[in-house]
Amino acid sequence: MAEGPQDRAAFGLKSAEIAVAAFFFLFGAIVMYDSVRLGIGWQEVHGPQPGYFPFYVGLIICVSALVNAVQGLIIRPERDRTFVEVGQLKLVLTVLIPTALYAALVGLIGIYVASILFITFFMRWLGKYPWWKAVAVSLSTAVVFYLIFEAWFKVPLPKGPVEAFFGLN
Repeated sequence: MAEGPQDRAAFGLKSAEIAVAAFFFLFGAIVMYDSVRLGIGWQEVHGPQPGYFPFYVGLIICVSALVNAVQGLIIRPERDRTFVEVGQLKLVLTVLIPTALYAALVGLIGIYVASILFITFFMRWLGKYPWWKAVAVSLSTAVVFYLIFEAWFKVPLPKGPVEAFFGLN
């Protein structure tokens, strides 16, 4: 059976291991750097300074990342199998990109309007539902969430200009 363009490797296992190790090393280095700013010493009277424990957690993260990078590069080089195929990556990005946009929109236009757009988009694009169903479900979901969180539990959720226009801020 011939491989199609969807079946080819987007990333190898070795590349993924090294990328994740680099990400975690960077994260650990940032934690260590900021911990030094806070103080990583031990005071006789007060005990550890604010950055003492985070510094060592960051150090453990960095060492673990280096161990994973070394294992990926040197110890297990034969493990360069496919991590994710192009078709699989497209499926993940189909959900990941709109979800990231939704998260960004929540801060700009509020959770209710962003949720209406998000639900409508997914119902139309992936679900192939008619417009009237997508709009009805997304609007009713926003109303139900408003009633549950804002009216009944008194938990304020992020609002935007549309809610301000209706006096719901």
